[in-house]
Amino acid sequence: MKKLLVLIILISQVAIAQQKQMSLEDAILGRYTYLRPTSIKNVSWKSDEVFTFVEDKTLWAESVNNGDKEIVFSVSDLQELVGSKLSTFPRYSWLNETTILIEIKSSYIVLNSDEKEIQYKIELPKDGKNAVFNEAGKFVSFTKADELFVAFANGKITQITADGGDGIVNGQSVHRNEFGITNGIFNSPSGNYIAFYRKDESMVKDYPLIDFMAREAEQNAVKYPMAGMNSHHVKLGVFNIKTSETIFLNTGEPLDHYLTNVSWSPDEKSIYLAELNRGQNHMHLNSYDVISGNKIKTLFEEKSDKYVEPLFPIKFSKVNESEFYYLSRKDGWFHIYKYNTSGELLQQITKGEWEVTRILGFDKKEKNVYVQCTLDGPLENHIYKVEIKSGKTEKLTSDDGVHRGLLSPETGFIIDTWTASNVPGKTDLISTKGKMVRNLHTANNPLENYNLGDNSLITLKTTDGKLDLYGRLIKPSNFDPTKKYPVVVYVYGGPHSQLVNSGWHNSARWWQYYMASQGFIAFTLDGRGTNNRGRDFETAVHRQLGVLETEDQMQGIEYLKSLPFVDADRIGVHGWSYGGFMTLNLMLHHPETFKVGVAGGPVVDWSLYEIMYGERYMDMPQENPDGYEFTNMTNHVSNLDGKLMLIHGVQDKTVVMQHSMKFLRECVKQNKQVDFFAYPIHPHNIRGKDRMHLMEKVSRYFIDNL
Repeated sequence: MKKLLVLIILISQVAIAQQKQMSLEDAILGRYTYLRPTSIKNVSWKSDEVFTFVEDKTLWAESVNNGDKEIVFSVSDLQELVGSKLSTFPRYSWLNETTILIEIKSSYIVLNSDEKEIQYKIELPKDGKNAVFNEAGKFVSFTKADELFVAFANGKITQITADGGDGIVNGQSVHRNEFGITNGIFNSPSGNYIAFYRKDESMVKDYPLIDFMAREAEQNAVKYPMAGMNSHHVKLGVFNIKTSETIFLNTGEPLDHYLTNVSWSPDEKSIYLAELNRGQNHMHLNSYDVISGNKIKTLFEEKSDKYVEPLFPIKFSKVNESEFYYLSRKDGWFHIYKYNTSGELLQQITKGEWEVTRILGFDKKEKNVYVQCTLDGPLENHIYKVEIKSGKTEKLTSDDGVHRGLLSPETGFIIDTWTASNVPGKTDLISTKGKMVRNLHTANNPLENYNLGDNSLITLKTTDGKLDLYGRLIKPSNFDPTKKYPVVVYVYGGPHSQLVNSGWHNSARWWQYYMASQGFIAFTLDGRGTNNRGRDFETAVHRQLGVLETEDQMQGIEYLKSLPFVDADRIGVHGWSYGGFMTLNLMLHHPETFKVGVAGGPVVDWSLYEIMYGERYMDMPQENPDGYEFTNMTNHVSNLDGKLMLIHGVQDKTVVMQHSMKFLRECVKQNKQVDFFAYPIHPHNIRGKDRMHLMEKVSRYFIDNL
């Protein structure tokens, strides 16, 4: 028996020795290439009985019923048809069962997939951007420089605006992409109108970014409205396709309030806006007349003593056009509400201490709505059917993990793509009755030959014992419980983030496995302020960013110190952006604990950050002077005791490099030694091949000093 046990140990040791160690190249470049699990590409529903996907440069159609496959288009077929050379199958979408839209560079091509014929083609200028296709009107609206245009199927291109430039921007996203805003063009359902944002930022001072790569350094000025200072003004224009006339909605004053979540009524007579005051604590859902631009009414309001953050446009009922659905956190959690166009609340459809994270769609009679949600806990995402009348929920996905669904046109089926801690990826076809039809794809495990550190989820409590905090701990790859190991904490900590969930490898980054291969424990904790935990959990950080987040991170540190294999004298921390801010918080408020830190693109002083994000969480500097004073990291430089490196992209337009410069200047004034590295040409994040240089620098800093 003893010989057998020795043999088993020897075999396991040989197996481990034969496994690969995670290299830095694997962790950084491999993560999204050769170490990325396989998946079905570009899945789309053609009809309720057929879905399509791209494989081997070919668009395939697969039958729901029997799994039979047939080719819709190969790349060579498509090349011959459209007259363009293609290296991969282009972006596509189904307009109906036989009509497909193909997007090739600046061309929008509508094809009959059965007849293999081009129905029409819309060609944009090569410098056309922000394009939005409208099937009903057979046009594509787009921007060129700061102007808005529309291109029609007959080849005609109409210029809609002519006042762009010198601080005027038409047809592009506004409010720095906050409030769920991702574009600036909103075509009407039947294609008779084009609504668009017009941004006037002429009152915002030019902010200098320096290009040091030119023969003589050049200034590239950007508009960067800082907290408490002048903000840009936004209007919503409406262009009438038939008359070629434009009116602007009379959204009134103050001019620096926010126009968010644009929705068209189905009859194209009204536009609905979620309008938010600059203080971001009072939202009005307003409707406007499309012809006159005058406000029709305020349907309802939402107020908060902290902030209101509208993220989702209203969605009109297809059964009753005088009713619509709205996803809001008004009761503390993201839930679905049903209103009529008089502004009456008809029903709260979903309820409970969990979040609807996405609405997949409604069945034809709108008896049920299909959602992704956190009903099973904030670390998971599952697909549910919710009966609208009763709010009764029915779980459609059975396996633990993070699920994302694609609902078929007639809502008979869902393509469920999901991962779990030990599942690299699966794509299943399920019915909306909750039955498994078949597995469509099971991903390979590209890490199966790697010697990875043990990865486990942990649950802690806030200091008052009332709230759960979820973390992830990765042990060194050749872990010896009798040894003591240094720790690298990876932190973000800001709103709209969740670093720990029950997805593949508990959503770890491969860089954390690399650090584990170098003999470190890698630790991450999501504290208050982060996502999927309800309004109170997120808004607890209001007006005092970094305070409760730091308190929660220290709960993680106390847990780490309780572990016999953790060297409490060798704890480091790294984060980027908000995580860079948190790195400074931890290094400066707890110098006795953190010996090494690397802060990337850090927010140092929230008064130097932009208005839309900064004022939501901190209010204006003149309204919250104590909060701004305490969260200004330059005021805590005297506490610096460990080894600290700041890293910043020279062309950073998100967290401008002024933050790092202010911090460095204060370090010099107080004779505090600190390391600094700048990445020329790079914006807020360092991507591409230069990311290898960045992460080698970060890794070496911990290896050399911790």
